[in-house]
Amino acid sequence: METFLIRALQLIMSLSLLVVIHEMGHFLFARLFKTRVEKFCLFFDPWFTLFKFKPKNSETEYGIGWLPLGGYVKIAGMIDESMDTEQMKQPVQPWEFRAKPAWQRLLIMVGGVLFNFLLALFIYSMILFAWGDSYIPVQKAPLGMDFNESMHQAGFCDGDVLLSADGVPFERMGGDLLTSIVDARQVSVLRDGKPASVYIPEGLMDRLLADSARFADFRYPFVIDSIVAGRPAALAGLQSGDSITQLDGRNIAYFDFKEEMLKRQKDGQASHDIRLTYVRNGVTDTLSIATDSLYEIGVTADMRTARLLPIVKKEYSFFSSFPAGVTLGVNTLKGYVNQMKYLFSKEGAKQLGGFGTIGSIFPATWDWHQFWYMTAFLSIILAFMNILPIPALDGGHVLFLIYEIVARRKPSDKFMERAQMVGMFLLFALLIWANLNDVLRFIF
Repeated sequence: METFLIRALQLIMSLSLLVVIHEMGHFLFARLFKTRVEKFCLFFDPWFTLFKFKPKNSETEYGIGWLPLGGYVKIAGMIDESMDTEQMKQPVQPWEFRAKPAWQRLLIMVGGVLFNFLLALFIYSMILFAWGDSYIPVQKAPLGMDFNESMHQAGFCDGDVLLSADGVPFERMGGDLLTSIVDARQVSVLRDGKPASVYIPEGLMDRLLADSARFADFRYPFVIDSIVAGRPAALAGLQSGDSITQLDGRNIAYFDFKEEMLKRQKDGQASHDIRLTYVRNGVTDTLSIATDSLYEIGVTADMRTARLLPIVKKEYSFFSSFPAGVTLGVNTLKGYVNQMKYLFSKEGAKQLGGFGTIGSIFPATWDWHQFWYMTAFLSIILAFMNILPIPALDGGHVLFLIYEIVARRKPSDKFMERAQMVGMFLLFALLIWANLNDVLRFIF
């Protein structure tokens, strides 16, 4: 329950900030062009509003709705979420949206998307300034990667060190790495110290989307953190800090050892005698040891990433953080756009998630670094999704405005009303589908 509440709080805080900034973009551009904004609402408020107030001498009412699915600004003379068609029947007033030149209306509509994108760039910049940038270079992973079954079928082997895709070197783990692999014709790896190539089959991404496990993880060395007194490891003379490199003559990582012992435990008749090769202070040695009845030796492995894997750390000054933040934001947007094409596949549609999925990307414990990182990422997503040319979204309004500029005539109010209704229907259907996927994943 505590984990749920922490994630829910982070989700609400993040979405509230993003919605306010988005609608602020529309609001400020509208005020810049002397367009009346009648209402500024965080969350939707069908039938009633939780809280509202209107400052003295202000044209705008500010409020908080009860339905946390977004927010809106009600701009006079515009067909929007409020569906105030009665106002559109009145004579055009100079302070209305519909009275403004097309280029001004266009800027008002893109204001939300622009502010969300700028917010993401700013957050990324401040993250780099406050925490710097840390990552594990995949080319320098000492034991390579462990791959899931779909990657094994594609030709990857546990222990492969990922080098490049179609000649483009890999840098770090992440969504861009996966996209680079599945979009490539050939991936170069280092296998048992020798270069090798993996030719990527068609439909690999569909198979990976259907998998419940990640496509790859770093292999962790088996370094002993602590030893239980009186257990097999202690009796055999192993010590804290020893790095176990082989099991019965076979090179292993930590999870290889765990998997092998689990297999022997399930077998029940397997030998308890094992031979371990380990490194202590740079010296390699071998010993024989008998596990206990549960095929355990009584050690705790060191799982601290910073001590086991090479980490690249970059620090940024206040001013240098901004170009780096812009680069990070632009690359994040490019990566997200590239991954969108998989949404229209059968397996991609199944991966679409609602609020449960969005909430799950936040950490289970409070972590300001991860909170702001996820908020910036969601701001990128919100900007991109809103600019899609779908009626009821900003992108739909932009599409009709571009048509007006090119054709030199406006779409009729009746057409805009119907387009808005169709767009809202599509969005609510998509929302229901996404959250239904969350429910089904939770049940099954």
